Amino acid sequence: MASKGQKFKKYSPEFKEKILKEYFDGTYGYETLAKKHGVSWKTIETWVRKRRKGIDVTVNHWKGNSGRKKTKDLTLEDYKERYEILKKYQAFLQARRGKK
Repeated sequence: MASKGQKFKKYSPEFKEKILKEYFDGTYGYETLAKKHGVSWKTIETWVRKRRKGIDVTVNHWKGNSGRKKTKDLTLEDYKERYEILKKYQAFLQARRGKK
């Protein structure tokens, strides 16, 4: 599992293709390629698994703008929406407290 603040290494598409070609040519295995190129064998294994499933490993599939908006990017409408959500949640909690 990734640690908070962990930085991931990024490899060029050409580098990935070179390693995958060497693997699929039958020249080297995971561990030999890992030692030769300084990449984790598990990373190479992941690339091979994805290639076998038909996923292009040379393309970055991460979505850059996913998740919650940064506070500095919020508009007045965003603040109003958050306020309404908080009001509804507060009413829900009060109703729950009243049942007990």
